[in-house]
Amino acid sequence: MAMAAVPLGVLLRREVTSERMERPDVLCGEASRSRKGEDVTLLLADAGQRVAGDPSTSFSVFALFDGHHGSGAAIYAKNNLLNNVLRATPSGLTRDEWLAVLPRSLVAAFVKTDKDLQAAAESSGTTVTFVIIDEWVVTVASVGDSRCILESADGSLYHLSADHRFDSNRDEVERVTAWGSKVGKLNVVGGPEVGPLRCWPGGLCLSRSIGDMDVGECIIPVPHVKQVKLSNAGGRIIIASDGVWDDLTFEMALECSRGYPSDIAANRIVNEATLPRGLRDDTTCIVVDILPPEKLAPSPPTKWQGKTVLNNMFRVDLKNNMFRRKNSDASFKIDREYAEPDVVEEIFEDGSAMLSRRLSTGYALRNMFEPSSCAICQFRLKSGQGISIHANPLQQEKMQGWQGPFLCQSCHEKKKAMEGKRRPID
Repeated sequence: MAMAAVPLGVLLRREVTSERMERPDVLCGEASRSRKGEDVTLLLADAGQRVAGDPSTSFSVFALFDGHHGSGAAIYAKNNLLNNVLRATPSGLTRDEWLAVLPRSLVAAFVKTDKDLQAAAESSGTTVTFVIIDEWVVTVASVGDSRCILESADGSLYHLSADHRFDSNRDEVERVTAWGSKVGKLNVVGGPEVGPLRCWPGGLCLSRSIGDMDVGECIIPVPHVKQVKLSNAGGRIIIASDGVWDDLTFEMALECSRGYPSDIAANRIVNEATLPRGLRDDTTCIVVDILPPEKLAPSPPTKWQGKTVLNNMFRVDLKNNMFRRKNSDASFKIDREYAEPDVVEEIFEDGSAMLSRRLSTGYALRNMFEPSSCAICQFRLKSGQGISIHANPLQQEKMQGWQGPFLCQSCHEKKKAMEGKRRPID
């Protein structure tokens, strides 16, 4: 069968593109309407370097913290969570090892942040949606009901976070009730049950969060983690609090923002969410564009700019047409025919609540864990002081080979509490 002729311009662009595709451009924008002042964001396009002093190993971090019963937990998590992720990640790793260990580091960091927050007697709580972008790989860790979605360049929708509301997650209802708590709606004396499903005692409608020390052991900080790799066509990520998702579907958010740079897109999503019924909750949106490093052009002036000078740049992506409306014109069809496949590859996903699973599967354990440190808080352990994360505290079964990772006594108690196990009575 004869091969189809490829235009010279496409071949030349492929050659140039292949030399420049190692690192995408990451552009971001945010918008927020505040009612209670409990939403907090973290936007770091250059959050750090995997290898100190090497800019080619830099990575980005974007996070949304939706606090409740005050903003203390949200602010604390913003100030400490990234540092805890980096502390839980061994140094000297290759990029592949760094990406492989990130899911475990995120779990350890979420648990440590929660443990330290409760030690500070902070009674508020927060949802967390935490996004790390390393070249074309996106890793998302989430607890609560803020959500993160990805639109690939061809318009496909991918869910990168989990919803931990009891109303929408039957597995979490079963987990919490199995551990001895009750899940039900608010029971007004002499009247019907009202509102969303909540966990009692405490009345929280979320099964996972950071903080919330007053609502029981079964509300845990162990995050759902998902890691994907984008094609070099790029994509758009939308991170938003429940103030957006209570009024917009994922498709509505994408549709109203498509065709706009990230900062204007975030504003349009927030405006679209608050327009029908007004501002009923803190409503925050972060839009992140991961784009091939070519064909940058200034964003066209729009009525959304007002008097603010927008520094964001609008990508004119001819190959994938990702920022245009879906009814693309015929002039883009030739490029699309010869474009690289726009495939989003799932690398990792796990939402288990069990630390013994989340901290020990999928890794070359001896290389990824500091054998003399607690796997959660990094406390230096003396010989024989660590408690295996696999150990049954009632049976102390012997394990074959390396028994790690290990926990300090304090983090072991935290693990038992999250698993609904009470301290044995003397």
